[in-house]
Amino acid sequence: MIQPPHNNRLQRTALRAAAEPERSATKSSVGADMNPQHYLFVDDRALGVCVFCGGVPDTRDHVPSKVFVDDPLPDHLPIVEACEACNQGFSLDEEYLACFLEAVLAGSTDPEKLTRAKIKRALSRNARLVSRLEASVRVDDNGTMIWIPEANRVQNVVRKLARGHAAYELSLPEIDEPAAVTFQPFLTMSEQARQRFENAGSGELRGWPEIGSRAFLRACGADPYSDTVGPWIEVQRGRYRYSVGQDAGVIVRIVIAEYLACEVAWE
Repeated sequence: MIQPPHNNRLQRTALRAAAEPERSATKSSVGADMNPQHYLFVDDRALGVCVFCGGVPDTRDHVPSKVFVDDPLPDHLPIVEACEACNQGFSLDEEYLACFLEAVLAGSTDPEKLTRAKIKRALSRNARLVSRLEASVRVDDNGTMIWIPEANRVQNVVRKLARGHAAYELSLPEIDEPAAVTFQPFLTMSEQARQRFENAGSGELRGWPEIGSRAFLRACGADPYSDTVGPWIEVQRGRYRYSVGQDAGVIVRIVIAEYLACEVAWE
């Protein structure tokens, strides 16, 4: 459990204010070359900050990171503003998680036994990562392989992805520490817990999101989101989907490889 600071909104306002002097320059250098479909008619205060740390953005990042989806990449893969440090700073942990999940699903770190081409290439060139993954395997008394993830690295990636989805859908960067970050395989969930997770609020909005945000357009059934059905946004079938809900706080749910269920909540 991660405890959030008590001055959430004040801190966010201060971060935006700190970035304000750089905002016009940032938009001309960063926003101009981005796909216009990624920008909406939202309050300008929601833009012009790195969605991961609140700093001044000088690059852009895909959410989810490309390592979690297969080529050819999905059309309109979500893009958010980020600073260079955040854009690069999560790469090793993201590669670790993507490779760990593929190894778990295949029951092996042998590239020849894996399905995803990206992960085959990653493990073929990174012997250190292969050794690290193999060191995480335990065998129980029944001879069953048990994979023990590096929880801090998984949490780091899940929190990062959730921040990106919250900013992309709600046009509201969640810079503060979340109240909770959880993740577990579907296989370990009870049927009731799985159903509750999958319902994800059934797509109902108890409070209206920022006018002009993607969540607002989805809720209204406006183009280009008129065909959105239910609470889940499918980035790539079988590889990645997510939902973003807003009530007393923000809840982001993520499913990776139809195996790992993740939830991040802000109060």
